Formats: sequence, structure tokens, C-alpha cells
Amino acid sequence: MQVENYPDLKANQNFLALQEELTSTENKISFARQAYNDQVLFYNNKIQMFPSNIIAGMFSFKEEEFFEVEDKTEKEVPKVSFN
Repeated sequence: MQVENYPDLKANQNFLALQEELTSTENKISFARQAYNDQVLFYNNKIQMFPSNIIAGMFSFKEEEFFEVEDKTEKEVPKVSFN
């Protein structure tokens, strides 16, 4: 009986796991950004609608800005190198 060694198999599995983790992290960031922007929209609408606009005016509540990435380099996917 002959046993063959497959050293690439474990490395390949680790690489696939890393890819999955990177994808998962990107998805979590995207979800968090969307959740934040949803809450900003809710808040901004709430301070403009009656009767909550009265309380917002009394306590000087101001509209919040949405989270947007303005710098194009920050929007780029980071390059991962395995040399």
C-alpha cells in the first residue's frame, strides 16, 4: 500500500479559509455601514416630523450626515499578496 503526501492540500484549505474570512469581513463592514445609514435616515426624518420636531428644536438636535467614503483609495479593495 502506497501513501501519498499532499502538502498543498492543507495550504489550499488555509487559503480558502482566509478568502472566506476576508469576504465575511467585507460583508460585515458593508452591513454595519448600511445599518448606520438607516439609523441616520430614521433620526433625520424623526427630528423633522411633528411632534418630535418640537422637542428636537427645543434641544437643538441637528441632522446627522450619512457615512460615505469620499477618498477613492479607501474604496479600493486592499491587495493581499502571498509571496
